[in-house]
Amino acid sequence: MPATPVLSQLPSYEVIKTIAQSLKAVSVVRMLEQEPNRAAEFTLTAAGLQLDYSKHLLDVQARQALLQLAEEAKLPAAIAGLLAGEELNNTEQRPALHTLLRASSGGSLGSKFDEVVAARASMRQWADQLNAGELRGFSGSVITDVVNIGIGGSDLGPRLVTEALRPFHGSVACHYVANVDPADLQNTLLNLQAETTLFILCSKSFRTEETLTNSLVAREWMKQSGATDADLNKHFVAITSNLQAAADFGIPEKNCLPLWDWVGGRYSVWSAIGLSCAIAIGWENFELFLAGAAAMDEHFQSAPLAENMPVMMSLLEVWYVNFFGANNHVVLPYDHSLQKLPDFLQQLTMESNGKRVNKSGVLLDYHTGPVLWGSAGTMGQHSFHQLLHQGTQQCPADFILPLTTHTGMTEQHRRLVANCIAQSRTMTVGRSIDEAKSSLLERGMDEASAGELAPHLSMPGNRPNSVITMASLAPQTLGALLALYEHRTFCSAVLWGINPFDQWGVELGKEIGVQVLGLMAGESSSGSMDTATERLIGEWLAEQ
Repeated sequence: MPATPVLSQLPSYEVIKTIAQSLKAVSVVRMLEQEPNRAAEFTLTAAGLQLDYSKHLLDVQARQALLQLAEEAKLPAAIAGLLAGEELNNTEQRPALHTLLRASSGGSLGSKFDEVVAARASMRQWADQLNAGELRGFSGSVITDVVNIGIGGSDLGPRLVTEALRPFHGSVACHYVANVDPADLQNTLLNLQAETTLFILCSKSFRTEETLTNSLVAREWMKQSGATDADLNKHFVAITSNLQAAADFGIPEKNCLPLWDWVGGRYSVWSAIGLSCAIAIGWENFELFLAGAAAMDEHFQSAPLAENMPVMMSLLEVWYVNFFGANNHVVLPYDHSLQKLPDFLQQLTMESNGKRVNKSGVLLDYHTGPVLWGSAGTMGQHSFHQLLHQGTQQCPADFILPLTTHTGMTEQHRRLVANCIAQSRTMTVGRSIDEAKSSLLERGMDEASAGELAPHLSMPGNRPNSVITMASLAPQTLGALLALYEHRTFCSAVLWGINPFDQWGVELGKEIGVQVLGLMAGESSSGSMDTATERLIGEWLAEQ
């Protein structure tokens, strides 16, 4: 395997450190005032999205140095390798071919693309038949509800897309269950009828603990409601590569759609994992969702680095993590339909780039993926925006703003848009102590009191933020948005020299979980755990 570039050893790294140090005392407001064309020159468009990154602690010199860093890290070659299907997931000896799932042709990956086309045809058949009312349950009643059972990438992506595109929903209602906590499944089933419900079980191995546990309970619920073993094929579909396990469960091969090891879970919403989305919004809209992502793929592949939206977002991420010490990133969608976007992006970015060794297994001497968090719209303004404006931590932000609404309530939406724009500006301009004092004096406060209170009202500003806009939240723009963050995540991984496509960090917890379950069931003896863990198990046993 070729040597992995080490970020801190690239020629431009020390140059950028010096530039970053000089910019820490520079005012973004001043840059906007002194550079009349800054807003235009620091804005990119692609696939129906617009990125305004003019409010960052970034000047032309810093941008050029970061672009040089990307060249030194061989980012262009990595992008080409990703899209060509090279084996970039070196720890599992696999390519990462999620872009093939939304492509219109296969090129050199023709045989794999043929499998994708076949899977799409099967997805379309299920979606079309359900929306046409052609599928019936064990009593002869039409299927009206679909429950997707999965976890992680088998849940977060489909759940987000289904909720975000609610204005495009058809006649079938889609629900999501992920948590092994029985309350999640129970609360979902309370308002459903077994005879009109179809379950989609999403597990590549058909052994994922949470998914299998919930699936077994769903099967028992179906039987207790009057279904026989022979009826299960009317109520269960599996997205899996383990056909035998699905058959043992009671799901025939004709009810199984494929998952391939060259698609990671957090990149799988474009695959058969997205079946519930295709059912919810209809096949034509699902194709538009794929097309939006494909348009971003084309931009990612063809745009020069300086004009490449995912590349620029990645360079900003590395800029703040490695040169400003920012350990987190906040995503603020100003559309209630996107309230699950931060959850989706948490897995995409932190499971991908939460790594401490590079692709060669060498311990890193710099930070990688930041903590990602966020909330939709004005709700965050009344909770954590206090920290964004006056806290001591730097939190680079992405504001995401559809410029129109599907609701028809344009006046209310105008207020939402105003809030988004105002929050972005507030993070940038802040408020000096003198401005705070003047404001208090204008309210009628006396000089002494205003002077004492002014520091509490002041805000430093210069808080970096991007604004991503789109004409409307639609299948195409949502597809482009998710692909944008996928590619940003990949670019950051290349710059950090890490593998974004494995997730070994989740394995140990699963292994220890099996051991703990054995102790709880009395199948293994105590003494194999630390005393604190055994005490917790003992407390649980005492309550049984």
